[in-house]
Amino acid sequence: MGVAADHFGVLASVGTPKEVQVRLGRSQADRVLVLEFDSIEPSDFAALADNFTNVASSMFEVLIERQDRGSIERLAEVLVPRTPPSPRLLKEASMLVQARKAVLESGDWLTAAQIAQLAGLSTRNPSAQPNKWKKQGQIFAINHGGVDYFPGYGLDRDAGFRPLKALAKVIEVFAGHKDGWGQAYWFRSENSFLGGKRPQDLLASAPDRVIGAAMDELQEVSHG
Repeated sequence: MGVAADHFGVLASVGTPKEVQVRLGRSQADRVLVLEFDSIEPSDFAALADNFTNVASSMFEVLIERQDRGSIERLAEVLVPRTPPSPRLLKEASMLVQARKAVLESGDWLTAAQIAQLAGLSTRNPSAQPNKWKKQGQIFAINHGGVDYFPGYGLDRDAGFRPLKALAKVIEVFAGHKDGWGQAYWFRSENSFLGGKRPQDLLASAPDRVIGAAMDELQEVSHG
């Protein structure tokens, strides 16, 4: 996606790094401001880019016309959300933040380099083997800040910290239904099918029960 829009002296170049780089190579601008996004949905990115361009151009206009009351009013209009977020949306966002925070602070997650150290893998390219396991569906990961984190409870200590075979079965069950974060929430949540215990605590000791719980979860989702 590549877009260039002119708003009152502010030219917005939106797109991939290569697309923006080409336009910057032809730019005669005095200054540029570049924002990078590691991971963002295209629709969210388009909306954010459009709103940011409007804000930047309005602020630029206000700086030029400091005494123009109309410009200040226009800036205030741009900065205020067009429609207030519903209480439900705010509640859901807050719950998601708390859930992700709980996962990240649980101490259950390892980087590829940490796995390489535990498993005695090559340190020249420590992410190679864990990423291969992920690609093969033997383990899943959550991404935070552009870094993949792998579940420590998904590794078999007695097998040199390789992925537990049962984990691949669970990942297969949830394929197309739960992403990495979704699986992370499920594994750390108390499960009625498991008598109130968490799947991650039984993955190594009772793998068949955890696989059964995953299948039961999928049935509930399918009929929910």
